[in-house]
Amino acid sequence: MISNIVTQTDLPLNVLNRGKVRDIYDLEENLLIITTDRISAFDYVLPSSIPSKGVCLTQLSKFWFDYTEGIVKNHMISTEIYDFPNKLRDYSGYLEYRTMLVKKTKVIPIECIVRGYISGSAWKSYKKDGTVCGIKLPSSLQESEQFDIPLFTPSTKAETGHDINISIEKMKELVGGGVAEQLEEFSLDLYKTASEYARKRGIIIADTKFEFGLLNAEIILIDEVLTPDSSRFWPADIYEPGKPQPSFDKQFVRDYLNSTGWDKNSVPPELPDEVIKETQQKYQEAYERITERKFIFQ
Repeated sequence: MISNIVTQTDLPLNVLNRGKVRDIYDLEENLLIITTDRISAFDYVLPSSIPSKGVCLTQLSKFWFDYTEGIVKNHMISTEIYDFPNKLRDYSGYLEYRTMLVKKTKVIPIECIVRGYISGSAWKSYKKDGTVCGIKLPSSLQESEQFDIPLFTPSTKAETGHDINISIEKMKELVGGGVAEQLEEFSLDLYKTASEYARKRGIIIADTKFEFGLLNAEIILIDEVLTPDSSRFWPADIYEPGKPQPSFDKQFVRDYLNSTGWDKNSVPPELPDEVIKETQQKYQEAYERITERKFIFQ
């Protein structure tokens, strides 16, 4: 079992961006994306990390990129260390399993969110005025209930703070009608295919987000895909609408932070060992259920 914890990387390459979780390096024609063990919640990177989380996210994304390539092409080139630049061989100890070599694209500035069930911010919005992202819904829905038809609810990236929900009409204004229609179609097809697959393996994908880029004028799937960081995963065997659901994602961490009285406007508290261990187990169980492989990398 891989045991090293990676929270920061320092490679002899040009740094393009250090996000909340990922460090991205520019290889001119391609990018190198390293998924660290950092974890974020409520728009803050927490002072604690989750061991092997980055490995789990990378390997799950790899699985889904392979599984869905018949729906839409994606940016993945390789996750194998021998495909990376030769000068990175000395860094294989922390690059291995958590790093993906990808094609460089022009990122389409839309978060493509698909909601199959009403939960989280969608449930809060619905309780307030009966809508989710401006979409009027029946008045009788329960928390965690499945929608008759999944909702496509795009958003844009905010420079700081939360993403901003937008209408499909606004999305068309931003990226053009043809691109917008393709984004919606790809997103719903990806969600349908993945949710049907996952349900057979004991996981409900309640909602998820996709990101896309343009490569030679073609739309392709980028970033991460269908991971516990970008999705809400529930155990199917104990699913019961009318209340919040236990999850395989970082909702466990959010729930702990909510219980501490943290004001979400200051430095976040450290996570206790039991929360770190439980979160690590949840991520790895999601990987094992979906891929039907043990989470062992050696």
